[in-house]
Amino acid sequence: MAERARTRGDRGLTDVVVLGVGLSRFSHDRLDGSIRDWVVEAVTAALEDGGLERDRLDLSVMAYESDHLAGQLGQGIIWHDSVGLAPRPTVRVEGGGATGGLAIRSALAQLRAGFGGCALVVGAERVGKSVSSATATELFAMSSDTDWELPVGGHFTAYYAMIMREHMRRYGTTEEQMAQVSVKNHGNARFHPLAQKPMALTVEEVMASPVIASPYKLLDCSLLSDGAAALVLATREWARRNAHSFADRPVIRLVGSGVATDRPRPGDRPWGAFAGFAAKRRAAEMAYAMAGVEEPRKELDVAEIYDSYTGAELMAYEALGLCEPGESGEMSDLGVFELGGELPINPSGGLLGFGAAAGATGIAQAAEIVTQLRGEADPRRQVEGAQLGLTDSHAGTATICAVHIFEREG
Repeated sequence: MAERARTRGDRGLTDVVVLGVGLSRFSHDRLDGSIRDWVVEAVTAALEDGGLERDRLDLSVMAYESDHLAGQLGQGIIWHDSVGLAPRPTVRVEGGGATGGLAIRSALAQLRAGFGGCALVVGAERVGKSVSSATATELFAMSSDTDWELPVGGHFTAYYAMIMREHMRRYGTTEEQMAQVSVKNHGNARFHPLAQKPMALTVEEVMASPVIASPYKLLDCSLLSDGAAALVLATREWARRNAHSFADRPVIRLVGSGVATDRPRPGDRPWGAFAGFAAKRRAAEMAYAMAGVEEPRKELDVAEIYDSYTGAELMAYEALGLCEPGESGEMSDLGVFELGGELPINPSGGLLGFGAAAGATGIAQAAEIVTQLRGEADPRRQVEGAQLGLTDSHAGTATICAVHIFEREG
């Protein structure tokens, strides 16, 4: 395993490692300060985790979906200054629910381009009770095609519902199988101290929750969250020279990265691909090729998957090559992706249980995978012996997808 780990993701490219991860508490209504305070909270935690001084950082990437949710234009530079990084360079990344994943990709590219040796990646969003559900729904709907979809009342829950209905028609997937994803993820969140919605649920309770857009019910839908997440990436050489604790902890490498896109309006996609996430499949293939992963279900040990809706997680199993098209419902029934199963997915609780602060999501996923690969998670959610982990985030109806592979060396 150690020999194989040394060659994963090399391809002659600069080796990039994770030095620190940090999270704020995720909540439906954080009244303790502003979004910049949560950013400072997450960044401070990441620097402490990595044993780093902020004045050693070379650059930052700031990730948030909407200026309007925070009521602040240009908040990225405000965050950058708030954590004490002026006058170093920063860039803002935006890509809906994929924002955090795209920010990681941006930092990876900048490090490999030689723009610096160490990068801070920060994501945050304010989507809790300070923003009404109606306003949040309207702003998120503006991420769709405002010329062709928004004028007819289009919103993403409806789009996802239509896609899932076709999946159910084509493959026989059931609402009970979807509900089992909710039970799993809310249940996993009980073992994460910063999670927003830890719950011990039954399939019957999920099925009995109010219908939002059939087949999706309230407990099938991800959360609106306040929260922030941070990640410190560095080249291996920078880490050896500057990170005092680098040699004392497991080395976690970022060995694969893939991004792909699909047509924004689901109705414009080929009908044969309507009940699947083609862009997610392409992004995964890129990441797997870079990481040298040939059989993902056998080689991966843990994954954080974008569960904006329970059915979206089922469809992601298929797009990521963890099962064949149409098999995800059966996999849910069999517990393949539960803690203690063949490949645990969303041990953090995912967007359903941990929380969904859009700009922070992909970064929070990476924080969980790094924690798992280090063996530092709460024992009740720790995946024993985890060596290889995946993160998956997307925007729209899997319109832009970002997939990353992390590996514990040795």
